[in-house]
Amino acid sequence: MAFDVPGSRFFVLEEGMFGPNDTKFSKVAPVNRGDPPQCPLCGEPMGMLTWLSPYRVELELHGAAPGDFVEGPGYDVLISQRVAEAYQEAGLTGLLGFNPVEVVRVRSKRKGSAQGAIPPYFAVIACFGRGAVDEARSRIRRSEPVTCPECRSAGVDSVHGFTLEPDTWQGEDIFRPRGKRGSLVVSERFAALVHRHGFTNMKFTPTEEYVWDPDGKGPPASPHAESG
Repeated sequence: MAFDVPGSRFFVLEEGMFGPNDTKFSKVAPVNRGDPPQCPLCGEPMGMLTWLSPYRVELELHGAAPGDFVEGPGYDVLISQRVAEAYQEAGLTGLLGFNPVEVVRVRSKRKGSAQGAIPPYFAVIACFGRGAVDEARSRIRRSEPVTCPECRSAGVDSVHGFTLEPDTWQGEDIFRPRGKRGSLVVSERFAALVHRHGFTNMKFTPTEEYVWDPDGKGPPASPHAESG
């Protein structure tokens, strides 16, 4: 499993798509939104509009039973109560919010899904961490150069493995890194907690092995190509 890879310290966290606990959510009206967070240096938006109360959702069950981790629109995710409790008891850091969620509807996309076993959920977001992508040692094809040294926002066409600059990570156990805020990155401690408790609908990939290439553009010609 991903946590057993020697020398790996960071992992990309994704939902367990097509797995036995594949679950997704959508927001149910009224959906109130606030301003997105902004880069303190360049002022550019960092992410989507902020989701505000009330936290009402519709769940879609694609697996046999609901998962402990649920992705939806934007940067918001849901975690089950048992994940929230274990995370807080372990003293992990990086998640913000922990707002109780009202599940308004449950739609089963798979025959036999356990609609009667919906756990309490909390809406959370991962912080924007200080850990920054090491452009020289990562294989990221960008559609535009990185110009802001703080947020390092720039379009990403494909990813064929990435790593963080030494000494930029400040100990967050789950965060969105500078230069790759579209990914949820977690520490070994977070991955070990999930493994120990058997939490569901979570997939971990070492950052060095993570591939995202929806248009088949391939990696840059060299580690420095198209990184600005």
